[in-house]
Amino acid sequence: MFSHRTDWKLTPNRFTQAQEELRAAGREILDLTISNPTRAELHYDAEAILQALVNPKALDYDPQPKGLLSAREAVAAYYRRQHDDVDAESIILTTSTSEGYSYLFRLLCNVEDEILVPKPSYPLFEFLADLQDVKLVPYPLLYDHGWQIDCPSLYKAVNHRTRAVVVVHPNNPTGSFVAEEERTALNNFCREYKLSLIADEVFLDYAHDGAPRPTFAANQDVLTFTLSGVSKISGLPQMKLAWIVTSGPAEAVSAALARMEVIADTYLSMNAPVQLAAPALLEQRHSIQPLLLDRVRANLNELDRALAKQKTCCRLDVEGGWYAVLRVPVTQSDEDLAIQILRKLSVLVHPGHFYDFSGDGHLIVSLITPTQDFHKGIAQVLGLLNQKEGNH
Repeated sequence: MFSHRTDWKLTPNRFTQAQEELRAAGREILDLTISNPTRAELHYDAEAILQALVNPKALDYDPQPKGLLSAREAVAAYYRRQHDDVDAESIILTTSTSEGYSYLFRLLCNVEDEILVPKPSYPLFEFLADLQDVKLVPYPLLYDHGWQIDCPSLYKAVNHRTRAVVVVHPNNPTGSFVAEEERTALNNFCREYKLSLIADEVFLDYAHDGAPRPTFAANQDVLTFTLSGVSKISGLPQMKLAWIVTSGPAEAVSAALARMEVIADTYLSMNAPVQLAAPALLEQRHSIQPLLLDRVRANLNELDRALAKQKTCCRLDVEGGWYAVLRVPVTQSDEDLAIQILRKLSVLVHPGHFYDFSGDGHLIVSLITPTQDFHKGIAQVLGLLNQKEGNH
């Protein structure tokens, strides 16, 4: 009755079941995995945001496959001010980066074609690939005093079905940016095998040291598609405004944009009120990004203070984004450990396997968690882990 592409295991996993059991029992859970900035106790300019949605022009239907020019110009202005020069005509608006991925997978791939994706990384890719009948082939990020792309693994993974390489800049959850020498290696690799480069930059503005990192939206060496949106840039995931910027050799860019415009015209997913509000929504980044970065830095400092008081656990280096990776003793699977922490402490952390870590011994925490909750939760988690290690 149903397609094989939706033949997922729909029963809750043990970790989710444990959460549901605790909530059903009325236990309050301290969530150290919060990724929704609108639930992170931050101050938003509610009046400016809501007023931007009240525009009489929204009563007129003006279907533009690439998105309204005014909205695309607002996105281009963001890049000019924050990063690099981008032409509004190279931008296609989508409701989310997930939709952007679906456009790109359809643009680049036939059934069973392959996309190279980083490992570890965010677990959404697998579902998007299933829906588009695309096969994902992982290439590893290696950790040695910081994260690096295992460039030789790209050459081992590529074959005649490979169509593109995905990079996440900075990666989620490792928080590692693509270094300049890695960017050069990626361009050389994609040029050699005639591949496209897909760059996910939703966390680009959240470098912990405050130093701007270069955007792939200015990459001209190979056909490059850069994804981002106001979900992270302005902390407004509910507004559903994202985009794809296409760059690279002129002939390839022109052909890609012509085809993507047909894809976008088929769905016309963007709604008028949000497009018209795009300039105001992007303007919110100036007030929300400092709040989020202050929160991230404060929680990271607290994490380091707590880690310095014990010897059992440590954290991996992180350059940007909203997450931290804890390295913990391997006494059981990460999932079993996260469930034990949840049942004993009512504290929620993510096991590393959620993000496709190759081995156990990793827990993931969100650095945008309200500070008081983060301090309390981290102290309890480290206390339990050190007690367990002492018992061993």
